[in-house]
Amino acid sequence: MATTVELTRPEILAFRRRVAGLDERLPRGQEALRSAAWAGLQDSMPRAALLSMHARVSGVEPTTWEDASLVQVWGPRFSAYVVARRDVAVFTLGRLPDEPKALARARDTAARLAEVLAGRRMTQDEAARAMGKGDPNRLRYAAPTGTVLIRWDGARQPELWSVPPPEMEPQEARLELARRYLHVFGPATPEAFGKWAGMSRQLGVAAFEELGDSLTLVGTPIGKAWILSRDEPLFRAAPGTTAPARLLPSGDTWFLLHGPDRELLVPNEPERRTLWTSRVWPGALLVEGETVGTWRRAAHLVTIQPWRRLSRPQREAVEAEAGSLPLPGIDRSVEVRWEPR
Repeated sequence: MATTVELTRPEILAFRRRVAGLDERLPRGQEALRSAAWAGLQDSMPRAALLSMHARVSGVEPTTWEDASLVQVWGPRFSAYVVARRDVAVFTLGRLPDEPKALARARDTAARLAEVLAGRRMTQDEAARAMGKGDPNRLRYAAPTGTVLIRWDGARQPELWSVPPPEMEPQEARLELARRYLHVFGPATPEAFGKWAGMSRQLGVAAFEELGDSLTLVGTPIGKAWILSRDEPLFRAAPGTTAPARLLPSGDTWFLLHGPDRELLVPNEPERRTLWTSRVWPGALLVEGETVGTWRRAAHLVTIQPWRRLSRPQREAVEAEAGSLPLPGIDRSVEVRWEPR
């Protein structure tokens, strides 16, 4: 299929920053938190979701992740996610498998878990023992049914409890999940969507096909991909003022990418290796709209490793951003250490 739209790298990155709220923080409120969590907030590293909120919303505090409008689920790729309470169906039923054996496993695990919990909360290990499951992680197979919520504070096993199934058809949820992905990660391919969501390639392709005329095929510096047709004006909008600095945690949607998509964000291959490591990813350092380094935190110490020389105002902006991080359990000022390039 021929493309009628060609998008440049600056247009794509400006679009992603704009829809993510990374150029200008949104005023604090439940709608702003939902917008920040539009494609979910991965929380596999304790309180990463909180730091992702802080990068997008004003007035975020150490307890904001516990806002009544938010919940935790096992979301894409069975990772811990913070999502808007009203969007649970999208991030659970949207990933429900259609292969009979996998579907039966999900529903059977959910039914047995609900029977064991009987309206109570249990830790993951306690529930697994009560069910006679050797591997507690197998309980995650119940997550795509939308009947399991979790609470994980990073210090111990998550608590689990059962909830009624969401009132949404799985196919409707899957299409909405694909729209969320395209709006935050676009331009994108169905294969990339499937990998991000942790579903089969066939389901990813089928979702894009069903979205049909609501998608537009575009050319990008790394090949053809799809965008939501309604988003095209945002790709073409004049760039606004970029934020001086943002510290994005491991798993943030800004760089939760795979394959060629990483080349678009970070063209330099040695720099890509430092951001997407084979083990635990560091955070991404965003300065004036570009990813320019990595960062890590240990308690109150934030270590910055830039890939290029930053000006004094840029370094001051990074240090101010680090000092503003809402770090739970830290009762002293953040200390910033700069590592050599």
